[in-house]
Amino acid sequence: MLTEERREEVVKVLQKAIQIKSYSGEEGEFAKYLEKLFLELGYDRVHVDEYGNVIASVKGKYEGPRILCEGHMDTVPVNESQWTKEPFGGEVSDGKLYGRGSTDMKSALCLMALAGGYLAKDLNKEFAGELFVAGSVHEECFEGVAARSISKYAKPDYVIIGEPSQLHLKVGQKGRGEIVVETFGKPAHSSNPKEGINSVYKMMKLIEEIRKIPFSHHEILGDGVLELTDIKSSPYPGASVVPDYCMATYDRRLLVGETMEDVLKPIQDIINKLTKEDNEFKAKVSYSDGKDKCWTGNDIVCKRFFPGWIYDEKEEYIQKAKTALKEIGQEPPVSCWYFCTNASHYAGELGIKTIGYGPSKESLAHTIDEYIELEQAYRGIEGYYAILKAYLK
Repeated sequence: MLTEERREEVVKVLQKAIQIKSYSGEEGEFAKYLEKLFLELGYDRVHVDEYGNVIASVKGKYEGPRILCEGHMDTVPVNESQWTKEPFGGEVSDGKLYGRGSTDMKSALCLMALAGGYLAKDLNKEFAGELFVAGSVHEECFEGVAARSISKYAKPDYVIIGEPSQLHLKVGQKGRGEIVVETFGKPAHSSNPKEGINSVYKMMKLIEEIRKIPFSHHEILGDGVLELTDIKSSPYPGASVVPDYCMATYDRRLLVGETMEDVLKPIQDIINKLTKEDNEFKAKVSYSDGKDKCWTGNDIVCKRFFPGWIYDEKEEYIQKAKTALKEIGQEPPVSCWYFCTNASHYAGELGIKTIGYGPSKESLAHTIDEYIELEQAYRGIEGYYAILKAYLK
């Protein structure tokens, strides 16, 4: 499958991808590059939706499942002064391709596009089903939100997420919620604090009670997490003023089956308890609202709640992928991601059968001098080709 000519094409495609800066909300240039790549590879159609997701498809000659390969186009920003390599240079050195997005996750996205194109060409479309490959926007900010538009268009039966996994098969992940807790007081001059109600003191009481919340455990995903990540008071700066408002932000890592209501209830119960005990205590808990501008000019908005998911390794579609990889000499361990991905939508919200499989180490994502080993890229494209061939038989 992977001829010398194709190996050279892989490197060129990945280099060009890295050379295009595509921060969240600024994916437009890369989207155009990806659209051009899909057409050159012989995909039947390329659709760009209102968010700016790029979705290509190629249909076989026979009826069969709809398979979606998905990866995000956006990357986190870089502080170029910290890098020893050019972050958007696409430099190849000692068998490694350097640059922002090389691991997370432009390489995987391009490899999925190439694998699908090569497979359709090699089989002369003599396969059963339809293959979709999508580059999504704003994943680094809102996991699973832009993906809702992709699933609505593609209506997949199976999804392959290309986040880095070192070519291990991933069958689940924790979800993520961003929770905002607010306390309300009464302003006064700090020289006469008894005339006011200090919202920070009220927040301190609330935080101490929140720390006592017990969390459930999952035998594979581990414990749920609720961690304080930020706290602010107002007015700020508060020179000589008792603060009348305080806001704390929590990062909540979710286990399978936890709902929006389930997650907020323990905190709301604490608020209710403290309100009964202290007639000056006023507080509120909610999910953080997310809003940003897409490269298309449209807004993307959400409540920051992205559910967890997991599938049994014995599922037929997982075993089929595992067997296909074994036949090309790969014997990947099966495990779960401990970070959040767009599969929060596909598997967590919609229950679509999903696997994760991607080249490079998870630990290289978002790092200084990010890179992907070219050997991982070559094995990755062979893996995508094998899995897709098995699913589209």
